[in-house]
Amino acid sequence: MPARDFIVAIELGSSKMTGIAGKKNLDGSIQVLAVVKEDSSSFIRKGVVYNIDKTAQSLTNIVKKLTSILKTEISHVYVGVGGQSIRSVKNEIIKDLPADTIVKQEMVNELMDTNRNMTYPDQEILDAATQEYKVDSQYQLEPVGIQCSRLTGNFLNILWRKLFYKNLNKCFDQAGIAIAEMYLAPLALADSVLTDAEKRSGCALVDLGADTTTVSVYYKNILRHLAVIPLGGSNITKDIASLQMEESEAEKMKLKYASAYTENNDIDNTMQLPIDAERSVESRKFIDIVEARLEEIIANVWYQVPNEYADKLLGGIILTGGGSNMKNIEKAFRNHTNIEKIRIAKFVLNSIHSNIPDINNHNGMMNTVLGLLAKGDMNCAGNPIDENGDLFQTKPAGTTTADIHTKPRTANEIKSGIVITEAEKLKAQAEAERKAQEDAERKAREEAERKALEEEERKKNASMKKTFSKFKNFVNKFLTEEE
Repeated sequence: MPARDFIVAIELGSSKMTGIAGKKNLDGSIQVLAVVKEDSSSFIRKGVVYNIDKTAQSLTNIVKKLTSILKTEISHVYVGVGGQSIRSVKNEIIKDLPADTIVKQEMVNELMDTNRNMTYPDQEILDAATQEYKVDSQYQLEPVGIQCSRLTGNFLNILWRKLFYKNLNKCFDQAGIAIAEMYLAPLALADSVLTDAEKRSGCALVDLGADTTTVSVYYKNILRHLAVIPLGGSNITKDIASLQMEESEAEKMKLKYASAYTENNDIDNTMQLPIDAERSVESRKFIDIVEARLEEIIANVWYQVPNEYADKLLGGIILTGGGSNMKNIEKAFRNHTNIEKIRIAKFVLNSIHSNIPDINNHNGMMNTVLGLLAKGDMNCAGNPIDENGDLFQTKPAGTTTADIHTKPRTANEIKSGIVITEAEKLKAQAEAERKAQEDAERKAREEAERKALEEEERKKNASMKKTFSKFKNFVNKFLTEEE
């Protein structure tokens, strides 16, 4: 029987592209209906699209496979945005007000819009996380209703290279797949694996992926820093491969033997680790290579934690992603960060029901796509498929809009973590240009009306002056005749 109510999310990872469909139950739990994967290692590197055609084809395959399982067309999907070059930048917007002005929501919205409209060379603003507002000299999270003469908004802008942003949007356009919403994947992940207590008391979420490691720092329930490091599990694999073996063999050895930390007393200098039936490597050399690269990754992670929050991480460090499965990973992070509280998030906090092995493995590798699924709130189901028709009929590119938001949203209407699509951004620009044109035309009309009034007033004054002059001449003439 075709599924009639479900949500679809797609995560574009460096090693694989994952599509997931699930149904939200009345009790808040999620029933996962289908999971499909496509190898993306040849066209997505470090979380970034490098081959648009291959990515679009893979997206099409994902949707076709899900459609086949669900026996229902997919009208739109939720998408996660992440990968190399994502970084956060602090920004401050100041608005001077007349003395004793009471702050209204419109003033706050104006600050948010001004910040969203900031431009950075070659960078696109994906999201803007409000840090706090400064009302005169006092910091406030909710400034509306407070009296002041200066309002300052402090924001954390999440940036990504414009080329990466455009390529991602182009892939969905080319595949003819409508986007329900684009989410900043690290924020969706954080919402699905971090507890409220961890976000409030301060923590660092570290997502150890194949090609990248993402660091998100939270304090007082606010995202304070976000960065993507171009190092991941595949770097360890390549280092192992330097011991003269294929990367596929190195990956197997990593999964079987690698440990993030090994006590010196536990290392057997005579031990050999078999590569295959004929070859082997020294255990000591293998351990040194793995630990050296991992130490570099941890050092880069810790470098991304701002100094002002380094001693405020009472919630500790939370590890997730495929790399968090490495043996003794918590001990390695404790040794190199001096943070004692380390937790591995093997699974999301949401209640998930599924009989699919990839979901039930609880190895941290599905957390991001499950987080994206949890964010969805619009039914993605289209029409039931025609079982007599051709399910795999190619859909012409451009047959659907890349965005379902017909009316551009204000910064206040865009929830935290949402990345507006290029289609919506173009609509917003067109709307802004239309309003600017209307404002220009209105100002031109007002100026013309003002000049017309001035001309009328001038003529009126000239007429009165002429009448007064005639009257004055008449009086002077009369007085002269009387004399």
